[in-house]
Amino acid sequence: MSNHVYKKIELTGSSEVSIEDAVQSAIAKASATLRNLEWFEITETRGHLQDGKVAHWQVTLKVGLRIDD
Repeated sequence: MSNHVYKKIELTGSSEVSIEDAVQSAIAKASATLRNLEWFEITETRGHLQDGKVAHWQVTLKVGLRIDD
């Protein structure tokens, strides 16, 4: 097994549906242009309120990309 090196980037996904959907949205968008996405960690969760209800979720994540050998 070889040692790996990772680069960490920060993304913020948003969704009107759920926190999980916001995470999936951010990762799907990043996957379209970036390679070797390996892991993520949620660092912040926010929401937008409208008329006393949750209208929108925003989730900030750190994503690890494995650097090619």
